[in-house]
Amino acid sequence: MTVSPYVTGLRAHVGHDLLLLPAVTAVIRDGHRYLLAKHRGASVWGTIGGAIEPGEEPADAVAREVLEEIGLAPQVGSIVGAYGGEDFVFAYPNGDRVSYITIAFLCAVPRGSRFTFTDDELSEARWFTRDEIATLPREVWVDRILDDADRTER
Repeated sequence: MTVSPYVTGLRAHVGHDLLLLPAVTAVIRDGHRYLLAKHRGASVWGTIGGAIEPGEEPADAVAREVLEEIGLAPQVGSIVGAYGGEDFVFAYPNGDRVSYITIAFLCAVPRGSRFTFTDDELSEARWFTRDEIATLPREVWVDRILDDADRTER
């Protein structure tokens, strides 16, 4: 996980205490398939996303995160929804605790593009249908966001 200078500065004051952070999630869709990824060292699948930097527009943040994580500039579409709560509270291996409020955006990448893990945050990214996703070990919030995405037009 790449930590921004902003969060590093906050951590200097609060240590590992819980931080409430704004974030974005890229729901990358190609027809009936969704792109899911695994973070390095993780055993579950999830979407691509990350924190919004101070002063950054959420749509710009999701485009930046996709570019940083898989090396592709996405087409950012409509908002799927906003999510938070217990499913978005994480404890990182270093002891940092975070509660994310994330805005999910529909996104697309050029068909047939190859992924380049540019920031070394992800270990794998693959396309899956919803039936295939139902059989995967995945983050608890994935189905909720994809259900909403299935109802959202680009």
